[in-house]
Amino acid sequence: MKYTPNGGQSAVGPEAWFSGTVHIDGVRNPDEQSAVGCAHVRFSPGARTAWHTHPKGQTLYVTDGIGYVARRGGAVQEIRPGDVVYIEPYEEHWHGATTDRFMAHMAIQEADGQGQVVTWGEHVTDQDYGRLAATSN
Repeated sequence: MKYTPNGGQSAVGPEAWFSGTVHIDGVRNPDEQSAVGCAHVRFSPGARTAWHTHPKGQTLYVTDGIGYVARRGGAVQEIRPGDVVYIEPYEEHWHGATTDRFMAHMAIQEADGQGQVVTWGEHVTDQDYGRLAATSN
């Protein structure tokens, strides 16, 4: 058993990875004991990730608020507290808050053999976000 006391600080999500204000609380990073990484990610209204993929897939567990998740070429899915979303390996996708609500989720992913957990792509534009979000209603 390994116990880690609370002592970390929330980090602002990097502009290269997110649009809008996002805060990340790391839970664990992949290491020699486990390839699993996990973070609690909080999105302000309208904030979202850039398009991205995960070599071993990703699981999202929504903890608060209302958000969206979408894969490239697919419909936008509204997500709410208690919802679980599994994203397939290398499936290009984005996720974030709705335009008028905060959203938070636990993001769980596994590192590949080279230690890689995510590959970031281009930002979801405001125009595309508005159009894509409108299709979820």
